[in-house]
Amino acid sequence: MTATRGLEGVVATQSAISSIIDDTLTYVGYDIDDLAINASFEEVVFLLWNKRLPKADELAELKQLLADNMAVPQEILNHFTTYPISNVHPMSALRTAVSMLALYDDAAEDMSDEANYLKAIKLQAKLPTLVTAFSRVRKGLKPVAPKTDLGYAANFLYMLSGELPEDIEIEAFNKALVLHADHELNASTFTARVCVATLSDIYSGVVAAIGALKGPLHGGANEQVMKMLSEIGSVEKVDWYINDKLANKEKIMGFGHRVYRKGDPRAKHLREMSKKLTSIRGESKWYEMSVKIEEIVTGQKNLPPNVDFYSASVYHSLNIDHDLFTPIFAVSRVSGWTAHILEQYSNNRLIRPRAEYVGPGMQKYIPIEER
Repeated sequence: MTATRGLEGVVATQSAISSIIDDTLTYVGYDIDDLAINASFEEVVFLLWNKRLPKADELAELKQLLADNMAVPQEILNHFTTYPISNVHPMSALRTAVSMLALYDDAAEDMSDEANYLKAIKLQAKLPTLVTAFSRVRKGLKPVAPKTDLGYAANFLYMLSGELPEDIEIEAFNKALVLHADHELNASTFTARVCVATLSDIYSGVVAAIGALKGPLHGGANEQVMKMLSEIGSVEKVDWYINDKLANKEKIMGFGHRVYRKGDPRAKHLREMSKKLTSIRGESKWYEMSVKIEEIVTGQKNLPPNVDFYSASVYHSLNIDHDLFTPIFAVSRVSGWTAHILEQYSNNRLIRPRAEYVGPGMQKYIPIEER
């Protein structure tokens, strides 16, 4: 047996949910460009779970189910107030809160198809409420209850700020949710499938996925991108900052991807939204800095930007705290996680790979007094 570092190039399972072929990303065969331009996030959620786009009445039903299930137990909201807010990352709070959700779900251990599908709806519905509630509680504000007459993207922005969002904000956030919904067998999705392949419950699978997403080499990259932009501060300082990083062989977050070779097809959509939003906000410098960084890194290293790079300035322009960027990723990606979890349950086999042993050879036990 020979190990493949990072499992690069290893095909671990079969899936009908999403694919990356020749740098083209599809959800159930639909090109991501088509969906990013035309689809609502709720349509994409239905597509990932049911392997087809919804009819009008099915979409209306899903929207209603999501709206009806957005409320979370007050005990969990109260729990946020007990956290040492100064040093708790929102991803840590989200990880704990999702685990707590299982304690308040009577069907948490029910492994029937119907119960698991309903739990997927509950998780999709409640993650925005958890993220926005924690964001407000840590600032000394009360959580804002969701509005049943608002769509998914609009509800998140409303619960975060307490104000009804503008159409351009809803458009931008909906597009970001669509683009982040699924991405084949990425680290967090693989983690979720490994977890539930033991026949653990769907909540455990999502908690495991959140733990994997938290890392800066996965979901945490866009937060690091905005940190970099803030450190640079102006377009005039980009050349010196980036060239210094490259000269010292430091990683520039938001560039390159293990699967894509010619570029991440999702990046261009957020690039355009970044241009629009930063202009509207009178803060075009964030977009201009991003473009200049892209020119340098891609020019010198042949590394095109990935989805994380421009999502940073988009979220910043929506007045979203920088450490909420990764939890927002989870709000979208839970649609893909639950789709993969349901698929794993439907044709399950325990995921148990082997390891190539590189330690010492056969050794003999030595009594402790002789060591």
